[in-house]
Amino acid sequence: MSSSLRVWPAVLLAALLVGGAGPDVAPNGSTPGPPPAAVPAPGYYDYGRAPTPQEVAGWAISVRPDGQGLPPGKGDVNHGADVFAQQCAACHGTFGEGEGRYPKLAGEGKLTGDRPEVVIGNYWPYATTVFDYIDGAMPFPAPHSLSADDVYAITAYVLNLNNLVPNDFVADKDSLPKVRMPNRDGFIWTDPRPDTHDTECMTNCRNPADVKIVSTAQGKDLTPRTTGPLDTMEPK
Repeated sequence: MSSSLRVWPAVLLAALLVGGAGPDVAPNGSTPGPPPAAVPAPGYYDYGRAPTPQEVAGWAISVRPDGQGLPPGKGDVNHGADVFAQQCAACHGTFGEGEGRYPKLAGEGKLTGDRPEVVIGNYWPYATTVFDYIDGAMPFPAPHSLSADDVYAITAYVLNLNNLVPNDFVADKDSLPKVRMPNRDGFIWTDPRPDTHDTECMTNCRNPADVKIVSTAQGKDLTPRTTGPLDTMEPK
């Protein structure tokens, strides 16, 4: 092979390298535009900022049954009576007896019977969640507007109305979790009732052609009766 023939591969390689530094050429001969901008990661919208720990703490107001999350502060029954009269009595009555369509908070009602009367003293499982609900949802026109001291005081007053704490009780993050509610063990966390009263089957199931509609709600008096157990109520 002559020396001139050996030079051609080197010249061709140099031309390709120089050409690679220039603009790319599309198959149709046109020059493509600049590459697309990087797509933001999912969930990122290029505005706002991460909240500070102090800002997160302002929204982290949930209180657990064991008392975790209860804020500093305290309130006694006497102060609770004053705050309750100002903030709560218009809906719940001076002594928690309820007003109109607003719920009753205290009383001698029982959970047993055909029509149980639910109040804080016989139904709520934890005193800490009483505080949690009042703090986050009350008073109705302006929820979460009460100070921690006022919420502790209202909680103490409501518990006292239900004869669960003495008149000199002071509620705080240490004493409130120690209040044992009568219905603490009355809740079940799995529903034992079946989703259907029909029989489960994988084989030898009922023929759909044999299923007949024998009655409908149309024209029936389905207003709940005022006596007798509700769970077994049948149309009149």
